[in-house]
Amino acid sequence: MNSVKQALVGIKGEVFVVDNNSIDHSVEMVAAKFPEYHLIANKDNRGFSKANNQAIELSKGEYVLLLNPDTVVEEDTFKKVIAFMDGHPDAGGLGVRMIDGKGKFLPESKRGLPTPAVAFYKIFGLSRLFPKSKRFGHYHLGHLSEFETNEIEILSGAFMLMRKDALNKVGLLDEAFFMYGEDIDLSYRITKGGYKNYYFPETRIIHYKGESTKKSSVNYVFVFYRAMVIFAEKHFSQKNARLFSFIINFAVYLRAGMAIVARFIKRIILPLVDILIIVVGLFALTNRWKVKEIEFSFELLKYAIPIYTVVWFISILFNGGYDFPTKLKRFVTGAFVGTIVILVGYALIPKDWQFSRLFILLGAIWVVFYYILSRFFLHFSVKGKFRMFNTKTKRYAIVGSKDEVFRVHDILKQTTRDIELVEYLSINEKESWSVGTLNQLDQLVHIHEINEIVFCAKDTSAHKIIEWMLRIDSNEVDFKIAQPDSLFLIGSNSIETAGDLYVLNVNAISKSDNVRNKRTLDVLVSLILLICSPLIVWTFQHKKQFLKNSLAVLVGKKTLVGYHPSPALVGLTLPKIKSGLVYPMEEIVTVDPAISSKINLIYARDYSVRKDMAIILKTWKKLDGFN
Repeated sequence: MNSVKQALVGIKGEVFVVDNNSIDHSVEMVAAKFPEYHLIANKDNRGFSKANNQAIELSKGEYVLLLNPDTVVEEDTFKKVIAFMDGHPDAGGLGVRMIDGKGKFLPESKRGLPTPAVAFYKIFGLSRLFPKSKRFGHYHLGHLSEFETNEIEILSGAFMLMRKDALNKVGLLDEAFFMYGEDIDLSYRITKGGYKNYYFPETRIIHYKGESTKKSSVNYVFVFYRAMVIFAEKHFSQKNARLFSFIINFAVYLRAGMAIVARFIKRIILPLVDILIIVVGLFALTNRWKVKEIEFSFELLKYAIPIYTVVWFISILFNGGYDFPTKLKRFVTGAFVGTIVILVGYALIPKDWQFSRLFILLGAIWVVFYYILSRFFLHFSVKGKFRMFNTKTKRYAIVGSKDEVFRVHDILKQTTRDIELVEYLSINEKESWSVGTLNQLDQLVHIHEINEIVFCAKDTSAHKIIEWMLRIDSNEVDFKIAQPDSLFLIGSNSIETAGDLYVLNVNAISKSDNVRNKRTLDVLVSLILLICSPLIVWTFQHKKQFLKNSLAVLVGKKTLVGYHPSPALVGLTLPKIKSGLVYPMEEIVTVDPAISSKINLIYARDYSVRKDMAIILKTWKKLDGFN
């Protein structure tokens, strides 16, 4: 929104922000930081088409631009696209050159009409195999240069500039499309109405794509391709629509099935290999005993060894052994806890079923040895997420004015570990606090081996940011943008993640091990509460509500400890958790909401199961609340 504000300087325009009932307090942020914008806050999620139509119907300009909120435009973007449209009266719509958060060109900047043949080539991978082919690569018009202006068929809804007269003639977005496909439909109708759509690469935008839905998710496959079916049924002949629908539906279930199977295999293959090798190793240990003329009963072994293996595996799992990055101490801790559980169980079983405590101890040593050995093998052979040692320290370059650079550095110090180096660059002239200027950024990256660059948007133009993102090798360097007066830095490098976000280190509560531990605590405590309810329910004022709350926690609809219900700090979005039965520091309920909001921040930043237990013990009498 800051880049939009800067790009509108000298242009008579109006900005509409439509919110589809989001829960991240973005409405409050927009109202506070951009009071001059027209804010439409819907009470439900009306989808992309309806939300945009609300704003289009209220707009008064000669041109209408649909712009995703996860974009950054250059300062002269609007001037350039308006000039092009003024000079081309046949143009009904226009799209621009889009790059992602790593500075790489997004092929959906220019697209062809998804006819049955084009859809077939895309769905079955031919467009990926032959991206430059005029026939097979037609979906993304791979035969057209990304640097040349061309007439195209389909525009991207992320940046879709349209002539208002064209919209008056062909109609607005079709609200039958909830998400995806509406830009294809409207682009096609614009061309059917006698206008042309253009791809205009003379200006660029950053599009941090992929946050609405993950492209690899099963949900995305169904939603996206269902939109294609709606489009075909609307615009193609009955025969072609049926063919298209058959191809799409076949592809949807094929890809959805493959995605589910692939995800399952990907997640289960390593644990299965671990369990199998541990079992084989434990049976090999029993053969060692046989050499010493100590023979175990096979009837005992066929039950005992699998049980021991499962106990060690579960213990290591819950101690973070399968979380990344890999840490060897998790395997040692998990094996130790599992061994204690096994020994306790061993002491309780009948004497006839006991065969050797020494075997259990040697088995634990084997488990630890195997995990350490296998993870070292994965570390050196596969690397990536299996990397055990964080050898890549952060080496930053921060670009901006003195005040902004120091403010960003403070955020980095509070949110990031392993900072090896931070260098400052001023914008135009070298100053006493900086090592150089923005024009020397490439030299700084090379000499000091910088691996992360932070641009202060308050001082650095979007044009310059995009220029440098395209100029520097994005395989070696990550890019972040610090918005003015904000508590966070943004820079999405992958559609498989929620984006890189440095926010005063509030993400402890969203770490995989803490998510798992919090859920485990919820299940155990709610089970205990329900089992003991005949005895303890009488201590609560709202007995029925207590039982409902306990059951809701058990099935995962609620959590025992949640955020205090208060507005979030402007510019700060906390990691999402379920609504809680109790909150940290419940006694602040009548205090200034800003204080309770900060308490939520501290709770998220410093989360631990121990703290949850302490909160529950202090506030257990409020577990019958109507939250």
